[in-house]
Amino acid sequence: MIEVSTSEEIEAPAEAVWAVLTELEQFGSWNPFIRDAHGSTEVGGTVHVRVRPSLGIPLAFHAEVTVSRPDRELRWRGQVLSRWLAAGDHTFEIEPINRGRVRFVQRERFSGLLPWLASKLVAREALRGFEAMNLALAARAREWKSAS
Repeated sequence: MIEVSTSEEIEAPAEAVWAVLTELEQFGSWNPFIRDAHGSTEVGGTVHVRVRPSLGIPLAFHAEVTVSRPDRELRWRGQVLSRWLAAGDHTFEIEPINRGRVRFVQRERFSGLLPWLASKLVAREALRGFEAMNLALAARAREWKSAS
């Protein structure tokens, strides 16, 4: 199993970060890593995702939402073709620091044959993508905060 985790402090309240994170249909306008997403962020819902790693090879998958705690945590579990081939448990956590600032943590646990065979590549690409998304999310949440 491979685990990749990143975090970013964001100058915005938890509700702003949550609003941006759960507006899946808007990801294409601001998110450099998850280029397309749609579906339901409710527990049991399905999210359809297309990511663009820095290698330029798009990857599409669907995932089931396993945790949805507004302003705190969103988690989904997905796979590519089958769990034995490639699967991931992805977590987005919003940890309040004070009323107008949060720590955003993004983490994924990869399992299956492909992540095991290409563990360094998977870890490197996930880390790059997560860090790029975290920075873009911070900018978007600050914009959302200013607009409200």
